[in-house]
Amino acid sequence: MRTEQGPQSLWERFLGGMLQQKLVVFLVLVLLVVWGAVVSPFDLGLNLPRDPVPVDAIPDIGENQQIVFVEWPGRSPQDMQDQVTYPLTVALQGIPEVKTIRSFSMAGFTSIYIIFNEKADFYWTRARIVERLASLPSNTLPPGVSPQLGPDATGLGQIYMYTLEGRDPEGNPAGGWDLHELRTLQDFHVRFGLASAEGVAEVASIGGFVQEYQIDVDPAAMRSFGVTLEEIAAAIGESNAEVGAQTTEINGVDYMIRGIGFVRNEADIAESVVKVVDHVPVRIRDVARVGMGPATRPGALTKGGVEAVGGVVTARYGSNPRAVIDNVKEALAEVQQSLPSRVLEDGTVSTVTIVPFYDRTELIERTLGTLSTALYQQVMITVLVVLVMMMHLRSSLMITIMMPFAVLMAFIAMKYTGVDANVVALGGIVIAIGTVIDMGIVMTENIVQHLEIDGKERPLEAIRRGAAEVGPAVVTVITTTIISFLPVFMLSGQAGKMFKPLAFTKTYALVASLIIAILAIPPLAYLLMGLRFPRLRAWVDARMSTKMKQMRKPLSGVGNLVVVVVVGILLALSWMPLGAGKGELVNILFVGVLVGGLLGSFWLFRLAYVPILRWVLAHKLAFLSVPLVIFTFGMSVWLGFGTMFGWLPAPVHKTAVGQWLHHQLPGLDREFMPTLDEGMFLYMPSTMPHASIGETVDMVKQLDLLFETVPEVEYAVGKVGRSESPLDPAPITMVETIISYKPEYKLNAAG
Repeated sequence: MRTEQGPQSLWERFLGGMLQQKLVVFLVLVLLVVWGAVVSPFDLGLNLPRDPVPVDAIPDIGENQQIVFVEWPGRSPQDMQDQVTYPLTVALQGIPEVKTIRSFSMAGFTSIYIIFNEKADFYWTRARIVERLASLPSNTLPPGVSPQLGPDATGLGQIYMYTLEGRDPEGNPAGGWDLHELRTLQDFHVRFGLASAEGVAEVASIGGFVQEYQIDVDPAAMRSFGVTLEEIAAAIGESNAEVGAQTTEINGVDYMIRGIGFVRNEADIAESVVKVVDHVPVRIRDVARVGMGPATRPGALTKGGVEAVGGVVTARYGSNPRAVIDNVKEALAEVQQSLPSRVLEDGTVSTVTIVPFYDRTELIERTLGTLSTALYQQVMITVLVVLVMMMHLRSSLMITIMMPFAVLMAFIAMKYTGVDANVVALGGIVIAIGTVIDMGIVMTENIVQHLEIDGKERPLEAIRRGAAEVGPAVVTVITTTIISFLPVFMLSGQAGKMFKPLAFTKTYALVASLIIAILAIPPLAYLLMGLRFPRLRAWVDARMSTKMKQMRKPLSGVGNLVVVVVVGILLALSWMPLGAGKGELVNILFVGVLVGGLLGSFWLFRLAYVPILRWVLAHKLAFLSVPLVIFTFGMSVWLGFGTMFGWLPAPVHKTAVGQWLHHQLPGLDREFMPTLDEGMFLYMPSTMPHASIGETVDMVKQLDLLFETVPEVEYAVGKVGRSESPLDPAPITMVETIISYKPEYKLNAAG
């Protein structure tokens, strides 16, 4: 025990104050934990009001763009380019913050993409476009052509897709519904119900047939009556209108006068007067045949080799995709109750049912599950390592506590800085866990050493001095790590959108670990290891025999061993490195051998460290050649032998050894986007430019049936052309087939 002490450093005075105010520290810690649970993307089941961080599967790396969509049915791409795309693009020039404008002209429609600077606010840019479109000169576009602003969403906002199918009470396909009936339900019932869900920007329809009045003119009759197409079109337009007049007073009451003229059936169109020839009215039925038929469709949908009708739900920009999907499912449940049913000829009751074929919830759940599983396994590994290396159970508990606390505090920072929880952002937290644990180990181990060495000193003083000794080093390590991520914060464009969330979340987790290591671990150490009850200990020692006192330390070791075995089993059951098919016992044995071998090697290295260090210092040049060789080999694996040693003479590269090294070390592949397993494949072939929609649909039907012959495939849904959305400008020649495959393992009732 020290009898003389110098003046206390700033760190010692600060940590001493924290130790004196232990209750305040614990209350603040509890407040942060509750706050983090409220904003956590995980539902922790605490029955607290939740305001979670927005959750999505992948970051949206698209450009800051808005879409102006213009339809002019029946016009060729060249007409669209000359009369719509070019004049409208020129008129949109000069909007503030515009980076570039791109256009895409197709038969019957035009898509103009206005790319803004990254710093421009999304909804501010929409307001500027609306102002410009409202102020266009009257002669900018052809008569009857009206541009529209696309939905306030991005291409990544398509979060839910479904089909409308006839199903029996057991949920089996029953049919009994025409495509135009299903499309009518989709357009005028289902779509409106889903569009009212909070966070939905658009519900686009695809597939089926839109029913319309069709007028087939007779050229010979038109010629005999002297009627032109323009006159027929004008007559139909004028007959399908209602006229309002003034009021008339009858018996002291005002009655409003109006002429009812809306078309209600085919006969109303057929009886419309085109012109009068020699005092005889020429009607539509005299020069044309009126009927009902399908409109020209920009796309089609197939499922299992049969044409289908469906919809695509798009989430609003800046919304929480997970919450939007939940809102959509609630709206679907309400809409489903009002969908019609009918009795088929065989007595089967067929009810129109909404059947999803793409739901991003599963991918989002996998993303969250990745983090939760990683945290759980890292907690288990931390307990194993600390127990084996330090043989101190309470220390492992303190270090383990740091991880969930740091993660919850990182969630708080994510919530209020606008960082969404996705696979990249959550990956930053997982990457930071190693440094978080290191901070806890450094702080805890030094505190334990001071408590053991200065056994007679007051625990508060020992903990204060132990924490103060390593406090500056902990701050330096965290600061250095954060500074090393500054280049990531400087990224812009797609790279910035992709990797900045990772840098932010890693920084949040590191700062949280620093706060916990400095402020929370010393009071926790006092609570778990510093509290001493001398009278109780003396009373217990007085009643213990000498043999029992000698067994105290071995019993503590046995207790630690039991904890190590239990934690190892839990880790193996969660990890299952050999796969579930090998069984739990084989995986437990494999993990036991693997972890035991690694920790045993570390333990032996720890015992042999001093002799190894003595030899290394005596043979510095020989030892330094080892990391040099490892560095050179690693760079060759990364960049490739040819890039790394391109400075060597050409004859060296042409030798047998040089050719072999070129073949074995070509360099690592580079991929911008991470590989994601969505449980689905997207097959996107393209047809010849002149292929008709009928031929393309027949081809996609055959593809669906071929895909479903594969045993692992659950279903295949093909999309031809585009849906009724400005976000989907696909031509008829473009095919997208979503192939959903069955999971590798089935879950029982216990999960």
